[in-house]
Parts: sequence; structure tokens; C-alpha cells
Amino acid sequence: MERSNDYFGSTPVTKRLIDLIEANAGALTQSWMRSVQQDPGTPTYAKYGDEKELYQRAFRVFRQLGKWISEDTPREEMKIYWTTLGRQRRKEGFPMSEIVQSLFLIRRHLWDMVESEGLLDTAYDLYQAMELHNRVTLFFDRAVFFAACGHEARD
Repeated sequence: MERSNDYFGSTPVTKRLIDLIEANAGALTQSWMRSVQQDPGTPTYAKYGDEKELYQRAFRVFRQLGKWISEDTPREEMKIYWTTLGRQRRKEGFPMSEIVQSLFLIRRHLWDMVESEGLLDTAYDLYQAMELHNRVTLFFDRAVFFAACGHEARD
């Protein structure tokens, strides 16, 4: 059965997650920065000279993540954003594998926070969490795909 944007956005688990992401975007970004600078799969990020810019880039993703998973953001909007991002990162010398790994680290920090905050207290929460997990997975699948398309594009 097709769910409306209102249904998805109004589930208690989703609302708590979005509130949690928005309230903790800075801490999530700091945690991601430590990971991306230490992860052997992201050496270009570790060497990136402008930490303030790197922080802003990740913070922007965490801040928009709530919107992207709570609403049925038009596919075209995501395509434009992530294709542009992939193209920019290629011009900056980031290998595609590192872009993918950096997104995986964002996702990992998001789910670590969900687990540590105990958002999934009841069986009903678990059911809603499965829907949420599917939505988050779809978001990251699209982000990786469109970033790769932008990375491969020749201007």
C-alpha cells in the first residue's frame, strides 16, 4: 500500500529521529569528521585543508537529512543536488570510493545515534523503524548513485 508523505512524516519514530538529527547535527558532524579523518578509506578527506568547509559540507547533509527522509523529496531535486556534489568532488580530486565511504560513515553515525538513544522501544516502534530504515536506505542509495553520475560526468 502506498503511503502518503503525511503518513511517513508523522510516525512517532520518524518524528523523534528527525528531531534528534536536528538537535544533534553538530555533534553528529563532529563525530563524522573524526571518523572520516581517521578512516583508511578516506585519505583525501583526512588531508583536506579546510576543516571548516569540510564541517559545513557534512553539517549540510545532516541538516537536510531530516527533510530528505521525512518527505517524498522529488527525485529530480536529489538528482541535481547529488550530481552536482559528485561533479564538485571530482574537480577537487576526491575519488568516488572516498565519496561513497564518507556517505557510509554518515549513515553509520546516524544509526549509531538511533541505537544509543533508544528510539526503538516497542514492537510498534520496530515496525515503524523498518519503514524508516527503508526510507533512509533509499536516500543513501540515491545519493551514492547520483554522486557517482556527477563524478563520471565530463563537463
